[in-house]
Amino acid sequence: MSQILVVDDEVGIRELLSEILSDEGYQVRLAQNAEEARLQRTRARPDLVLLDIWMPDTDGITLLKEWATKGQLTMPVVMMSGHGTIETAVEATRIGAYAFLEKPIALQKLLSTVDKALAQATRPVESPPPYSLAVLGGAPPVAELKQRLERVRDLRVPVLLLAEPGSGEELCARFLHRMNTPWIAAEDRVGVPEGSALPVIGPDATLFLRQVDQWTPDRQRAWFARLGPLAKSGTRIVATAQPDLAERVAQGGFDARLYSLLSNVTLRVPPLREHADDVPEIATTLLARMVEAREVPVRSFTTSALNVLRLHSWPGNLSQLEAVVKSAALVAGGNDIGPSDVASVLGEQVQANPPMLGGLPIDGELREARDAFERAYFDYHIAREGGNMSRVAERVGLERTHLYRKLKQLGIVLPRRQDS
Repeated sequence: MSQILVVDDEVGIRELLSEILSDEGYQVRLAQNAEEARLQRTRARPDLVLLDIWMPDTDGITLLKEWATKGQLTMPVVMMSGHGTIETAVEATRIGAYAFLEKPIALQKLLSTVDKALAQATRPVESPPPYSLAVLGGAPPVAELKQRLERVRDLRVPVLLLAEPGSGEELCARFLHRMNTPWIAAEDRVGVPEGSALPVIGPDATLFLRQVDQWTPDRQRAWFARLGPLAKSGTRIVATAQPDLAERVAQGGFDARLYSLLSNVTLRVPPLREHADDVPEIATTLLARMVEAREVPVRSFTTSALNVLRLHSWPGNLSQLEAVVKSAALVAGGNDIGPSDVASVLGEQVQANPPMLGGLPIDGELREARDAFERAYFDYHIAREGGNMSRVAERVGLERTHLYRKLKQLGIVLPRRQDS
């Protein structure tokens, strides 16, 4: 029995679609907003999603992009809207939506679209789509790198990516790769010795040369003789090396001719420690991908665990982070991955007490820190005024009705005796 997830903030539409689809023999799950849709998607991948565009928390187009970026768009998604435009429909289709239905939805149109979408859908036997460049995050150094990659994407000149191993250099290289053309990653044995055979590489191919700074002098000379004609023919050549390659060339430790050929365009890929604020988002994306591929059970990070990841130095960069995320998900005792789970994998000690500022905990979400401060603030003024709420209201600058509502929201119990 196919499972269909209906995501719509209007209860009437949810119930109507649920009734229609259930009568047709489908198993229907409902979500009233994007947050519920994420949870439903994480617990069990539906065979089809009917997704409303206009929702109060996150719009459907944004959620569709999120699933596409995280490799979770492995089921057909049919967009729905009562205020759709051609531009919106085109954008949704470009991102990966199967179809677009305009409300009110005609019954036959709905059932026909659902039948066709399910006929093309496949259960996740294959691996999820590969990571996109979006997994690197969006901090300033990464944003600058993405802009530079965009500018050179259509240039048919060699590109040298200077990066510490595991920083995402292959993601950058694959971003430069032209779709529907051959991708050739040179193996270490290729080109050594001098007379060894080179794979047939056409002008439309992308040739990926990993860590050229580790090549022996013989290998450098062999590849220099072969790369010149390839570069002239228009073959996309993308090489990676450690950031100090220019210094090695100056010291005679790397062939200057080969360096000149490879470095027509040189881009630096920042190590993970230089955009540490991206780590929580990257870790969450990696975990979602692993859950999708069924490499780990359904898990989620606590805020404190993500903070432990953010504060780590990551000498192994993205490769190390991916390994830590997988290990932490496997060793976690429950659905939540806590700071102790992460610390045990990293071999670090977690503080017995959370970081404090002015006696208030700061190792958590902003809302939690704000509520803790407000409780302390109101407790202080209530005690100072001896429980006289009129004077407290005047002191804190709130109307009494608003004050009582705020105290109730914060869970503050008032003294039994109060003066008016």
